[in-house]
Amino acid sequence: MSLLEARAVCKYYRQGSRAEVRALDEVYLRIEAGSLTTATGPSGSGKTTLLALLGALDRPTRGVIYFDGRDLGRLSEAERTRVRRRMGFIFQGFSLVARLPAWENVTYPLIPRGVLRSERRRRAVELMVRLGLGDRLAARPEELSGGEQQRVAVARALAGEPEVLIADEPTSHLDPQAADQVIALLRELHARGVTILAATHDPCLIATAEVGFQMVDGRIKQISDAAR
Repeated sequence: MSLLEARAVCKYYRQGSRAEVRALDEVYLRIEAGSLTTATGPSGSGKTTLLALLGALDRPTRGVIYFDGRDLGRLSEAERTRVRRRMGFIFQGFSLVARLPAWENVTYPLIPRGVLRSERRRRAVELMVRLGLGDRLAARPEELSGGEQQRVAVARALAGEPEVLIADEPTSHLDPQAADQVIALLRELHARGVTILAATHDPCLIATAEVGFQMVDGRIKQISDAAR
């Protein structure tokens, strides 16, 4: 069963001008519920743009994105927000809040959902310990290395217990041991039925995936039959 689907999706910037950029051009893709899918390709190939569209963070220039059978383009902003709350996002830019300790950075998105502070802290501790950050709960972003910030961002994406995880290079700033911890956690989530879509160059994460596709110049070059 397809959970996410792109049909003839295009995303153009500066459309109609001499400087027009076709970030995505006629993309078709189905992501099955419970699958672990990886997207590869060079920088500028459209991976990040595609993840943003599938995550209801942006809208296509043309084409249709479906989530759980619903056309995202027909939803109100309030409905799109509710869709995003079913997802977790790992961004290349960590987007941590400077004044908050690490554990609160992990869980502040849960505040609007009414999750109690004690439960927020429990989730943060559990995830940060799993990711090798048990001694960094009170550290602020400026006190963390790039790899530690990345792992805080991973924990934040998982704290909301998402149905879908959309990850943009989730292991790119990590040393091999930390990357293994993140991949092990992703495997565990996948085993629980979480749908995972990750843009990555990490061969270990690519090897874990059931489905893989490569992007080149805003188009999908098929690798796996399941990516059709």
